[in-house]
Amino acid sequence: MEGLSPLSPGSSAHNTAEPNAEEQAQREAAAEMRRNMMATILDSAARERLSRIALVGPERSRQIEEILLRMAQTGQLRGKVSESQLIELLEQMEDAQAKTSTKKTTIVYQRRRDFDDEDDF
Repeated sequence: MEGLSPLSPGSSAHNTAEPNAEEQAQREAAAEMRRNMMATILDSAARERLSRIALVGPERSRQIEEILLRMAQTGQLRGKVSESQLIELLEQMEDAQAKTSTKKTTIVYQRRRDFDDEDDF
């Protein structure tokens, strides 16, 4: 019985390590395929702009990539996407998010008032 207990935790740890390695390999393969697709969809200037966007906002870059891949899969793209076309897509995304977002940013200044402020004069 004592001989079995050290083997059980070791074997379970080994089994959990394998799926993580497989999942990591699948994620890397998917990321590589995504990069290859983006390289075929975008021209060099648009790819550079998208990489700069990814530095600032990775989530926004991911959304743009999703849209571009969907457009390519449905046949909406004719040739490579130029930087100006990417800018237009960004503006359309911004407008769509502004329409769906009803939250308006406002700044309210609250000044402190002392009890005797008005009675000084």
